[in-house]
Amino acid sequence: MGCGDAGMEAAEAVIRAGLLRLGGSMLGEVLSADRGHRGPRAPCGSGHEAVFAGYRDKSFDTVLGLVTVTRAWYHCAECGHGLAPRDYELGVAGSSMSPGLAAMNDLAAAAGPFAGASRLLEELAGVRLTAKRVERAAEASGGAAAAAARGRAALIAARKLVPLPPSPLPDKLYAAIDGTGVPMTSRETAGRKGKGEDGRARTREVKLAVFFTQDKLDKDGYPVRDRNSASVIATFEPAAAFAGLVKAEGIRRGADHVRQFTILGDGAAWIWNIATAKFPGATQIVDLFHAREHLHDLARKLEFMLLDRKDEWLAARLEDLDYGYIDGITAAARQYPLTGVKKDEIDTALGYFENNAPRMRYHWFRQCGLFVGSGAVEASCKTVVGQRLKQSGMHWTVSGADAIIALRCREASSTWETVCNSPRTQTRTA
Repeated sequence: MGCGDAGMEAAEAVIRAGLLRLGGSMLGEVLSADRGHRGPRAPCGSGHEAVFAGYRDKSFDTVLGLVTVTRAWYHCAECGHGLAPRDYELGVAGSSMSPGLAAMNDLAAAAGPFAGASRLLEELAGVRLTAKRVERAAEASGGAAAAAARGRAALIAARKLVPLPPSPLPDKLYAAIDGTGVPMTSRETAGRKGKGEDGRARTREVKLAVFFTQDKLDKDGYPVRDRNSASVIATFEPAAAFAGLVKAEGIRRGADHVRQFTILGDGAAWIWNIATAKFPGATQIVDLFHAREHLHDLARKLEFMLLDRKDEWLAARLEDLDYGYIDGITAAARQYPLTGVKKDEIDTALGYFENNAPRMRYHWFRQCGLFVGSGAVEASCKTVVGQRLKQSGMHWTVSGADAIIALRCREASSTWETVCNSPRTQTRTA
């Protein structure tokens, strides 16, 4: 112990390894105290009865190392397979990881690349798992989490599962919706059109929605998002399927009960189709930053007519936008006698503003104390998806990406879920 940092580090490693072995041994003894014998027969899970056939060992990894337990084994002649009731009770049926280690693995795999997660588990927890095993376990866990969430959403949307409204009920609830591309393997994008020079797709779009609440304004009168109020949902499924998830999450978050429900998004038609179909009474707001980007693009298209007045013209139109005066923008752009391709370009650019005019009443929205930006979901596109799934050289399968995104959505929503998503906050209909 007098050898400096190196000696101290070695001593820590040796003691930790010894404690893990001791803990694993103790855990094995505790688990083996109940050998899982449930009589001469036990249900097989498929409507038949399995017959006791003796005792067998099962080894699985835990946060304390490898553990082996001896448990009763039953065989079903009808189904032709065996089972151990004790495995289901311990949460290791069909798995080589304990629930605790699986949860630890999910966190590590969701946080970074699988090889890095493998190293992280070994360095911080003393658990050795190959990168491939980390990947397979995380994708299985994430896939199960995604399936469970979508199953629950289907029950909620069908009103077969009725969540109780949050308590206390927030004043305002928001749903910010967007989509982002995830790099895919060539098999996943085969036959799909993309934006590349060769016309081939290299990504698949994942759609996200972030739900959050707001009760207060800051000293300057701007809305402040309630702390730890966000829940995130995502899917690679088409907009029609995503709409059902958005509807269910809105119900779960209390959209039917809050005083003000607002949906934020860019100008994409699929977002507003979902909003109109699923929440016709909600306020719809186009993200102000996107609208300003479109206005700058409009000014560039008219630059050959505006010449040195471009900056002055743009400043006036930005002021029109801030006040929701869309007629002023269209009138100012259409005063120039354009024909042919240029006229078509301007008509297309103005169509964005004309089609979204009711969603661009920014002065009124701000007077009502509402958010006018969809930054919450754009940030989630970067943090939930981009930081983990868009690193250099990454190419995913849809199922693999969907599973990891499910784990990251669960983590991003963890604070709200802990408080509000317990069995006591929902009830099945009669």
